[in-house]
Amino acid sequence: MSDQAARSAAARLGTRAVGNSVLILAARTVSRLVSLVVVIVLANALGDANYGRYTTLIAYSALVSVIADLGFSPLYTREAARNQKELGDYLGTLLVVKIALGVVAAVIMAIALDVGASLPSLIVPGAALLVATAYANLLRNTFYAVGRAEFDAIAIIAEIAIQGGLILFGARRHAGVSYYIWAYTASFCFTIVYSLVVIQVFRLGRVRLGLNAALVRRWIPLALPFAYTAFLTNLYFRADVPILQHFRSFAEVGWYTFAYKPFEALQFVPLAIQVVVYPLLGLYFVTDISRLKLAFERFFKVLVLLGWPLTVGTFVLVHPIGRLFRLFPQSEPSLRILAFGIVFLFANSAFYAMLNAINRQHLNAWATGLAAAINIVLNLIFIPAFGYLAASTTTVITEASLCAFGWWFVQRNHPELRLAVIGLSWRILLAGAVMGVVLYPLSRFSIAISLPAGGLAYLVAIYLIRAISPEEWRLASRGLLSRLRAGRAA
Repeated sequence: MSDQAARSAAARLGTRAVGNSVLILAARTVSRLVSLVVVIVLANALGDANYGRYTTLIAYSALVSVIADLGFSPLYTREAARNQKELGDYLGTLLVVKIALGVVAAVIMAIALDVGASLPSLIVPGAALLVATAYANLLRNTFYAVGRAEFDAIAIIAEIAIQGGLILFGARRHAGVSYYIWAYTASFCFTIVYSLVVIQVFRLGRVRLGLNAALVRRWIPLALPFAYTAFLTNLYFRADVPILQHFRSFAEVGWYTFAYKPFEALQFVPLAIQVVVYPLLGLYFVTDISRLKLAFERFFKVLVLLGWPLTVGTFVLVHPIGRLFRLFPQSEPSLRILAFGIVFLFANSAFYAMLNAINRQHLNAWATGLAAAINIVLNLIFIPAFGYLAASTTTVITEASLCAFGWWFVQRNHPELRLAVIGLSWRILLAGAVMGVVLYPLSRFSIAISLPAGGLAYLVAIYLIRAISPEEWRLASRGLLSRLRAGRAA
């Protein structure tokens, strides 16, 4: 590809980047909210044991999905963006390659569900979901490669609409676990058909089915690092479920995974902030280290400022939250433990983005791998005796460990970027404690009363304790005013 063509492609993608980001952010926000409601309906319709069976299958599917993709999807996105004229050849080859990968992954999935999870009745729908997800993810990456993310925004909304409709129908008919797996599979099959049609109709690429063996041989070593990182990430997030299922009942799996849903849903908040801040950190790294450190400190502080009150509020208001989300009664103790992991979940985004920004992205894989090892070892030791509460505690310890590894790796080769964690956060922690004291006597009332009261107490404490400096207040006010002016101008 010529330099001129590369610059032209980069310019096209660059001009669409902001609009695409906003569009996808909005679509995923709607999707997350609807998905959370759908999961609540699904869990209550299935009951704890069957919901445990369903989430066990999802955990196995996530782990085996690495085989079904082998890192080709993210590599395809990058290479197709660089060489858009070759997109059709790339996609045609990968569509064929994924047949073989899908067969291998389906066999491994069948063995895992039969031998590991004792769920032979779910092998066929589980394999179908695995393969459909792999193909849907590959095809939708085409939209990002050519800067047409609006097409995926439509797919996201359509998927959640299909899932919601089918799951609500299944709940009314008291359907079994297999039905819900087929419901999700149907939504991804829609995305496959929809993506193929859009690619052809809008001429995003001329797909030519075939097996380019030379391309596959050249791409395998490039794709494997993506696969390795994906496997570590899935292992980090999913390994506790198969271990819990092996030693305890499916009901306990259901209690734990349902409690995990509100915790998992909050991950969207730091990721949304990270998407905005990360490019800025990368720019400062090559232009001004002092500004990089200041931006890093403020990024970390904002994440703690948002994550800590959610930790305190979830811990104190666990029973009202349980009623709101219609959690299983046994899920509430699990959520109370998981609450301590929220602040670490938020803070981890700062270290993850920073390592990528300073060209130390490989250390993120090391940090994730080390945290996953801690997670697996602790779960193997404590789950047999303490069950799902041990899994909850281990999740918190794992998040804290990942945070510690991230902090260490950032300043390891750049001591000038050493983050004074206590100095930056102690006032925020104190303000959150004040909020907890206010919330505790209000926890018996409706969350509509306790939540606003706790939020107000936190804001007042932040102001009085001076957890935010006058300069930070000015920056925040200036940024908000500029956004409002831009909105009015638009």
